[in-house]
Amino acid sequence: MAPVTGLGEEMHALVERLYPLCRSITGDGVRATLDIVGEYVPLQVHEVPTGTQVLDWTVPQEWNIRDAYVADAAGNRVVDFTASSLHVLGYSVPVAATMPLSELRGHLHTLPDHPAWVPYRTSYYAPDWGFCLSQETLDGLPDGDYEVRIDSTLADGHLTYAEHVVPGQVADEVIVSCHVCHPALANDNMAGVAVATYLARELAERSPYYTYRFIYAPGTIGAITWLARNAERIERVKHGLVLACAGDRGRLTYKQSRRGDAEIDRVLRHVLRTSERPHDVVEFTPYGYDERQYCSPGFDLGVGSLSRTPYAGYPEYHTSADNPDFVSPEALADTLAVCREAFAVLDRNRRYVNLSPYGEPQLGRRGLYESLGGRSDAKQAQMAMLWVLSLSDGEHGLLDVAERSGLPFDAVAAAADALCGAGLIKA
Repeated sequence: MAPVTGLGEEMHALVERLYPLCRSITGDGVRATLDIVGEYVPLQVHEVPTGTQVLDWTVPQEWNIRDAYVADAAGNRVVDFTASSLHVLGYSVPVAATMPLSELRGHLHTLPDHPAWVPYRTSYYAPDWGFCLSQETLDGLPDGDYEVRIDSTLADGHLTYAEHVVPGQVADEVIVSCHVCHPALANDNMAGVAVATYLARELAERSPYYTYRFIYAPGTIGAITWLARNAERIERVKHGLVLACAGDRGRLTYKQSRRGDAEIDRVLRHVLRTSERPHDVVEFTPYGYDERQYCSPGFDLGVGSLSRTPYAGYPEYHTSADNPDFVSPEALADTLAVCREAFAVLDRNRRYVNLSPYGEPQLGRRGLYESLGGRSDAKQAQMAMLWVLSLSDGEHGLLDVAERSGLPFDAVAAAADALCGAGLIKA
C-alpha cells in the first residue's frame, strides 16, 4: 500500500468534513455535499424535477429532514437524529405521536449481531417511517410510552447531481462516477467522492488525451437520470470507472465491465498486476454500484468498478462503524495512485503504423541507438523499440505490446515516442 502522503491526509480531511451531512437520493444534504466538493473542483449542478421520466424510472419527491427523535417519559432523547443522521430511516414520512414501546418496536431497526452499531436503512419508494439504533440502546429501553417525532417533508422538488469536466485533446470521454446519497458512511461513499475529486484536480494539471467527465450523483436513480439526459453523449463515452469503498484497509478489488474485455478492464488488470499490489479482479455481476447502470445491455458501456473491500464485503458496511476512523489515508492515497497509473496507460494506449515495415529499419542511422548510450535500461529500451516496430500494424495498441513483450508500459510508450520522433511510426 502507498505510504501516507499529504494527499492521503487531505482526502481523509475531506471525508471527515463530508461525513456528518444527512444525504439521501434527493434533498438539501446532497446539495450541501456538492457545495463542499465545489470548493475543490468547479461543478455544473443539475436539478431534475420530481415526476421527470428517466428511462423506466420516475424522479421521486424530494425528502428533507430537520429533526427527529424518540423521547422517554422524562423528555430524554433516547434516539436522536442530531447525534447521527443514521438514526432515522431514510425517506421517513413525518410523524408526531406518543405510543407504547410495544407499538414502537415495529418501527425500530437494529443489528443484533453487532449490538453496539447502528444500521443504515432506507425506504425510498414506499412511504414509511422508522428509527435505527443500537441493539444495546433498544435492550435498555423500559416499557412505557415514548414521544415519537420526525420533522421531515416529502414533497415535489428535484433530484440533484453534478458534473466536472476536464477537457482533453479529443472529445471522446472517460467517465468517473461516484455516488453522493449515503448519510454518515465514510468509506461507502465519501471515500470514493474524495478520490474522484483529487483525481479530477490532478488531471486538470496536465493535458489528458481523453476528456474526463466526473459524475457525482445519487446511487441508482442518479446514474439512471444521467444516462437518460445524456443520450446524445453516450457514443462518446469510450471508457469509465465507478469509485466506491475507496478508503478501507483491504486489498484492492477491480470489478470488470459487463463486456469483460473492455479496454478499461485490460488496463486495470495490467496496472494492478505489474504494480504487484495485493488485489483481486472479479467478474461483472448486475449487482453492486452504478456500473450496473452504465453496463446495462442497452448502453453496454466499458465501465468497471474500483474499490478496496468490495460492496457489502466488510462487517462495517452500511453501519455506524463505517466512520472516518475506518478510512485510512494510506488506502485513499493508494487508490488514487492506481487511478492515476491506470489513466496514464489509458491516455497513451494508441495504435501505430510502422512506416518502414519491410525488414527492420536501421535504428543507428537515426540516432536511436546512440540515445540509449549509458542508460542502465538500454537493453530494455532497445527491446521496446523492436517490439513497437513489430506490432505497429494498426491493429495492436501499446498495451498489446506491453502485455505480449512483458515490458513495462512506460518503456513501451517511451519507445513509441522515440520512434514517432524519428519518423518510423505514426498514430
